[in-house]
Amino acid sequence: MSLRRTTSAVVSVVAVAAVGAVPTAAAAHGRSQDFRRLATFPAYLNSSIGDTAAAEISTVTEDGRTVVYTDSPGKRLGFVDISNPAAPKPAGTLAVGGEPTSVAHLGRLLLAGVNTRAGFTDPSGKLVVIDASSRVVKREIDLGGQPDSVAVAPSGRYIAVAIENERDEDVNDGAIPQAPAGWLAVIDTRTWKVSRVDLSGLSKVAPTDPEPEYVSINSRDEAVVSLQENNHLAVVSLRTGRVIRSIDAGTVTVTGVDTLDDDTIALDGTLTAKREPDGVAWITDDLFATANEGDYEGGSRGWSVFSKRTGKVVWDAGNSLEHIAAAHGQYPDKRSDAKGIEAENVAFAVLNRTPYVFVNSERGNFTAVYDVTNPAKPRFQQLLPTTNAPEGVVAVPSRNLLVVSSEEEDPSIGIRGSVQVYGFGSPRNDQVVSRNDIPWGALSALSAVPGRRDRLASVTDAVYTPTRILGLTTDGVIDSSVTVTKDGVPVGYDAEGLVVRKAGGYWLAVEGANTLVRLDARARVQEEIPLPADVAAAVTSNGLEGIAETGGSVWVAVQRPIKGDPANTARIGRYDTVSKTWSWLLYPLDIAPTGWVGLSELVAVDANTFAVIERDNQRGTLAAIKRIYTFDVPATWTGTPTVTKKLVKDLLPLLAADGGWVQDKVEGLVVAGNGRTYAVTDNDGLDDSTGETVLLDLGRLL
Repeated sequence: MSLRRTTSAVVSVVAVAAVGAVPTAAAAHGRSQDFRRLATFPAYLNSSIGDTAAAEISTVTEDGRTVVYTDSPGKRLGFVDISNPAAPKPAGTLAVGGEPTSVAHLGRLLLAGVNTRAGFTDPSGKLVVIDASSRVVKREIDLGGQPDSVAVAPSGRYIAVAIENERDEDVNDGAIPQAPAGWLAVIDTRTWKVSRVDLSGLSKVAPTDPEPEYVSINSRDEAVVSLQENNHLAVVSLRTGRVIRSIDAGTVTVTGVDTLDDDTIALDGTLTAKREPDGVAWITDDLFATANEGDYEGGSRGWSVFSKRTGKVVWDAGNSLEHIAAAHGQYPDKRSDAKGIEAENVAFAVLNRTPYVFVNSERGNFTAVYDVTNPAKPRFQQLLPTTNAPEGVVAVPSRNLLVVSSEEEDPSIGIRGSVQVYGFGSPRNDQVVSRNDIPWGALSALSAVPGRRDRLASVTDAVYTPTRILGLTTDGVIDSSVTVTKDGVPVGYDAEGLVVRKAGGYWLAVEGANTLVRLDARARVQEEIPLPADVAAAVTSNGLEGIAETGGSVWVAVQRPIKGDPANTARIGRYDTVSKTWSWLLYPLDIAPTGWVGLSELVAVDANTFAVIERDNQRGTLAAIKRIYTFDVPATWTGTPTVTKKLVKDLLPLLAADGGWVQDKVEGLVVAGNGRTYAVTDNDGLDDSTGETVLLDLGRLL
């Protein structure tokens, strides 16, 4: 099947590893090119850190040097200078007199769809045409309804705007029909006149109320339009203004997916659902891709390739995209009873002579990259983590760049709407990926495996239940999993520290219960040891966060100051397994400019020297303290003396080095059998986080 080059209005991106045995899919396929994230630009840099700013849909100006994004909360367009794509600069904003829903470009013009409605039953909107250089509004075109997606024909002759006239989700549980219906607006750029293409009467679902969502145009001036809530697709000739193909998106049965929100990723469920496609993009003049997000009745958790000629599906992702998400630790379990990863958008571009389809996962916070040299058999190449809720993305073939924009904005938890820039480069080597369909996330600790140079172990925290101990290689491949059991029954702990014992078995540090748990080699609970009653009563909600073993002693780190202790100190505890007694040291904490600082790991370097991770609770641009310190313990002591710490490594530059959103929870640290030190971040199972996990190889550090 030959592949023609076409262009699309909106595009998406990212990079990592295939499901299987290798860190990167590209390496497995013998490929030399990979996408690499260059920078992340939070939208608030165009205003102020206290401002609410989002980045939903993006385009890039004709010269490839300025990203333009829609900022719905701010009722404006935002501009980012990417002359140096690794160091984007704020380039200002432009008010558009309403809520921008989409933006595209036609030569030196910017085209913004703007929603000006007063209410759901009285929709209105306009197309704002802007000179990209001067940012002067050249004209405003009344669209007669609420616009969503804007697309420009490769020929430059036509602009197509999906007039959604979206429903009110608080009415009748969001079911359609809800008047007024939507349609497709077509603008002839020779006259700037608007014509209307009626899309009613096409679908089986609510045929009187089409709600067009996304639109893409091929080189024949044909637009494919998704009617998401109607579970339908329409192909429109822009030259004649007629629907030339009406396609039922269909229903699909998918097996091997998680269907329960139960804090367990179990890829063993089955669902039957309408596809309800959201984003669409032409691959050839006959084939187009759909992101099957679903809505109130559907969502097949993947994406499909349709033929315009036959109206049939020529390829479907089935369960593979959810398995890819789970293998990369980016499966959103809390969405299992809804639409899972929610494939939100899809786009096509030819970069460096290779045709790609890019699929955004709104809830998994990633974009999957597929090589579609054979569009009937797409080949997964990479997965790149993004910031939260990736919506739009645009390719810049002239510069081999890709831009993805993410809309979620919640400053209270350090999540900011942002624009990320990707380019071709050396593949990242700090990703974690699993083999053999082992789902994972929330890696809260690291441990060496005695006698093994290249083996590590980790543990999942309270985000998931039951607790599992995961085996992985030093290059980040998870290849084994064992479930913790108590009295023969799987059990869930808030495990925040792990030691693989030389004598066999494991120690866990459990935060919620502030308890040490000893396991045998099969992860069966053998003993639970609580903290002394007076200490346990004084511990705040941030309790045990690290554990180490030397000889007959087990050492623990309490994350934050306990009641009655001096401010800005944390406790290091020693439990004598012979005498069953506790003794304590104080550890002096740094002071962060924002938020709090605590300990999140404890590692025995030798019998008297320990290393800790000291971190603040901030992410992104506010992150300030992510450090490794060491300290020595006295041979004997009374009371609670304060140790002297020594800075070994500032991790912040490394966490920021790949241009991503700096993660807050560096929670695992280990000296492996090969003598190298490794650190890992905890992604909180995507709960109020980006979901990205970073494994750092720090070399011979400790």
